Amino acid sequence: MGLTETLKGLPGISHLTAMDLFAIDGTLAGTIENKTGQAASLSIYNHLAQLHGAITPEAARKGLELYGEHSEEARLNPGKHPNIDRLFGLIERNETLRVKQVFAV
Repeated sequence: MGLTETLKGLPGISHLTAMDLFAIDGTLAGTIENKTGQAASLSIYNHLAQLHGAITPEAARKGLELYGEHSEEARLNPGKHPNIDRLFGLIERNETLRVKQVFAV
């Protein structure tokens, strides 16, 4: 199944404008916005956060599965897909990111 089909099975994100990602020490590690080029990542990260409560190494592994063929492309081309690169890093470093959803008003 390709990414487009995978996204159809995930919860909607129309209620979100973004998701902030925080390191365990509370520093902002990144933001994924609900805009072209990031909406698929927001959908995947939102789904992972709902299932795992945070983006844990286990959640990151599941995320790489959800990204499908894009995960391999990201592995072969570091920097091309930063939100996928982040998942590889969490697994490698055994780190967890806390999430804060930014809701649309």
